[in-house]
Amino acid sequence: MRGRIVGAGFAVVALVAGYGVADALDVLPATWPGVLTVDEPWAVPTPFPTPGLEAADGGPALLPDLDAGAPVPEATRLALLAGPLLADPSIAPSVGVVVLDVLTEDVLLDVEAETPRLPASTLKLLTATAALTSLGGDARLRTSVVAGTDIATDAVAAGVATGTVHLVGGGDVLLAAGTGDPGAVVGRAGLGDLAAATAESLRERGVTSVRVALDDTAVTGPSTAPGWGLIDQQFVAPVSALAVDHGILPGRAERDPEPAMTAARTFAAALASQGVAVENDVTRRPAPEGGAELAAVESATVAELVEHALRTSDNDVAEALARRVAIAAGRPGDFVNGSAEVLAALAAEGLDVTGVQMADASGLSEQDVVPPSTLARLLALTADPARTYLLPVTAGVPVAGLDGTLDDRFDGSVDPAAGVLRAKTGTLLTVVALSGLVLDDDGRLLAFAVLADGVPVGSLDAARAAVDSWANTLAACGCS
Repeated sequence: MRGRIVGAGFAVVALVAGYGVADALDVLPATWPGVLTVDEPWAVPTPFPTPGLEAADGGPALLPDLDAGAPVPEATRLALLAGPLLADPSIAPSVGVVVLDVLTEDVLLDVEAETPRLPASTLKLLTATAALTSLGGDARLRTSVVAGTDIATDAVAAGVATGTVHLVGGGDVLLAAGTGDPGAVVGRAGLGDLAAATAESLRERGVTSVRVALDDTAVTGPSTAPGWGLIDQQFVAPVSALAVDHGILPGRAERDPEPAMTAARTFAAALASQGVAVENDVTRRPAPEGGAELAAVESATVAELVEHALRTSDNDVAEALARRVAIAAGRPGDFVNGSAEVLAALAAEGLDVTGVQMADASGLSEQDVVPPSTLARLLALTADPARTYLLPVTAGVPVAGLDGTLDDRFDGSVDPAAGVLRAKTGTLLTVVALSGLVLDDDGRLLAFAVLADGVPVGSLDAARAAVDSWANTLAACGCS
């Protein structure tokens, strides 16, 4: 049954090229012996069709109708299967495990499932779902240029050929420095394109010289979250209203301490290359209320950003989305309000968020805690056929052995979970997490979560192997 339903439908994937932070600390340099290893990834498999409710050829859907007649796994058998995982020294004793039946939402396995634990990057499931419900999958993040009050509608008639333009960030941290790529997620909008359109608009007004001001007020408060250490800041830039390619310094693989200002200076240079004289250095100044928009570029859709953030575990995009959720609710775009509004959006969707604490939106903070049951129930929610607007969550979660942060953790030739199981990974120095969906061997769709947050330093590889082994037994289980 798995080959017919899952292979053709459930494991449909869209492989995304471009930059992607693997999972929090999963890509630490190999110079950290005994903590993590970095293996060569498998060759990229042939891409599957883009996920959708209906397959292009009329075949099975990404999430097929759930078969109410498929046998339900017995709780006692699932408990026996979890025994080796719970006894593994790299996992025990600080671990929570839950398995629930998606169709009935009955809990079939509960090992401290209500105990809040460090979620690592599985927290992104909460952020992604809230972004879809609050912003809508078709929304885009807009980067615009607004005329200052010193730029008249007709500068020539006014006798003034200079003025101020304000670069206004709207949360896009994936900007291209030059020309945007309409087929990409990373670099969909380009500052070079924005500069060219701005120059044309200025010429129409007779403006030949400008001062560039940065308006990054959409993001407020601290740029780093409580619980972020120096290691974490290698995997996320200071949160800002705009950035070029995740705020990574070109050729240095380091994070820019001022990503928004660097983006503004990049824009100013591009504007000068368009023949507009740029006076002085970029300053920070809010755009005037009701100022005329001279030009704008837009990011990929929120649905595309969600899929990208989940597949590649993109910390920067997760933080940006949480800010937009807060702003959409009329709140400041900071860590506190972003987290609060993410949880409010999930509660409004019917998810019980009791016990959840979010210090950030990416899962890097060691002050984040989530009960495993919350993650499993959230995934069951995204699989609800009545909630098609949540499909990007299911589509974005990596497929075992095929893509994203699970591309090299399962072997398609031997592992039952490969190509069958979809799950969001999570890794910190003492945390291994996995939360996802799988059709078992009897055709029953199950949601699950494993959070192990007491992994001994140096045991991450062993802990991940233990979790993956359990995931294989769950996928292969005909436990009715």
